[in-house]
Amino acid sequence: MNVILIIADSLRADHLGCYGNSWISTPALDALAAESVRFSRACPEALPTIPARRAIHTGLRTFPFDNWVPEKGASAHRYGWQRIPEDQVTLAEILSHAGYHTAFITDCYHYFKPTMNFHRGFSQWEWIRGQERDPYRSIYKGDRARAKALAPVPDAAGPQSMLLQYLANAARRQIEEDWQAPLVFQAAMRWIAENQGISPFFLLIDSFDPHEPWDPPQPYVDLYDPGYQGRTVITPRYGPSDYLSKDELRHMRALYAAEVTMVDHWLGRFLNWTQAHGMLEDTLVIVMSDHGHQLGEHGLTGKVASGLYAELTDVPLLLRHPRGERAGQVCTAFAQDHDLAPTVLGLLGIKPPLPMEGQDLWQVVEGAVPPRSYITAGMDDYVWCRNDDYVYMSRNDGSDARLFDARQDPAQQRDVAAHHPEVMRDMFARVLADAGGVLPDYRHLQERTALAWWELYRFR
Repeated sequence: MNVILIIADSLRADHLGCYGNSWISTPALDALAAESVRFSRACPEALPTIPARRAIHTGLRTFPFDNWVPEKGASAHRYGWQRIPEDQVTLAEILSHAGYHTAFITDCYHYFKPTMNFHRGFSQWEWIRGQERDPYRSIYKGDRARAKALAPVPDAAGPQSMLLQYLANAARRQIEEDWQAPLVFQAAMRWIAENQGISPFFLLIDSFDPHEPWDPPQPYVDLYDPGYQGRTVITPRYGPSDYLSKDELRHMRALYAAEVTMVDHWLGRFLNWTQAHGMLEDTLVIVMSDHGHQLGEHGLTGKVASGLYAELTDVPLLLRHPRGERAGQVCTAFAQDHDLAPTVLGLLGIKPPLPMEGQDLWQVVEGAVPPRSYITAGMDDYVWCRNDDYVYMSRNDGSDARLFDARQDPAQQRDVAAHHPEVMRDMFARVLADAGGVLPDYRHLQERTALAWWELYRFR
């Protein structure tokens, strides 16, 4: 059995038709869901980009950012953003050792920063340059005015800096095929054509879209907010959403929806191409995301750790078995990033050389093992816990704690923490247990940020 794993960064489950959305066009993912097991309670294990991907690649938990060692101080660099430790084995390494031809195609530029080495175990890899802050092309002064106009607020120096680089990277685009998501899936289609008949193979496709900046070709935008004449903000401020007018926020949501539809379109083209080349007949296909994105819900935009609400934690997960087994089934069991590697290996009948912490989700689907009764996660200085009845979030030290009724209040609008102190204590205790009894002192870590980033990026 071959394996194709597709990751779409920042893709919210509630923005797909197969997860109940009624206004965003996602025909390719909806069709794939009809042929797949759809997991309705898939959530990150740790957020955001690199912590999630470390768990995906290894089947090991990143939460609570496992390189933080209290007795040695803050050695986590940026709290889970460091490379995969050399003593951890990746899914690609295991499959390569088992005789699989392995390939990796991505425009997620965090992967290919110096020393990160996420392409361990892959026979082939292709970095698609040009996303966001990737220093792919030189910045010209002429872009500064446009970057300032597109920034969330005039004095948002960080977003302006990112937008300057992004505009330089995107300056040579002419047709839709020049955008980032199309480039990624076109590269994947070329790989399929060049490797037709090779089996077994493992192909990982990791698209940074629909991550911001939200700058899709205009026809996609016109699907959701045609004729808009106001200020366009293509990247959000990470924090309160009150910097946007009602129309500006509506347009930001339209831009994100347009990105989702663009990704869906090109993912569909890739799947159709793969089918036409006879490469889906014995291929397991998995589509997932690392986390969602806040678009004004709870008064927040971006990815704000203090707001680990459903819009940030509920992600899609589709698993298509090549023999059509369980097609169309909805699985309500909790699923997380570190479940991917053991699930793939279980379906392939390959035993990992070292223990993994994730759960084989296919065994859960078939009823061979019981589902989890709760899950936990973390992002920077906030932690999160969810069970059948409640969703809990707080700072790492237990302050700023909130509790929501998962059954009666899925949108998480009414904090019921004051009414359930025993539940609060129990859920924070579960977080601590999963963290090995201690959580990082984030404020102490912040004091070491400069050293952390030097350690992260320096060549070794």
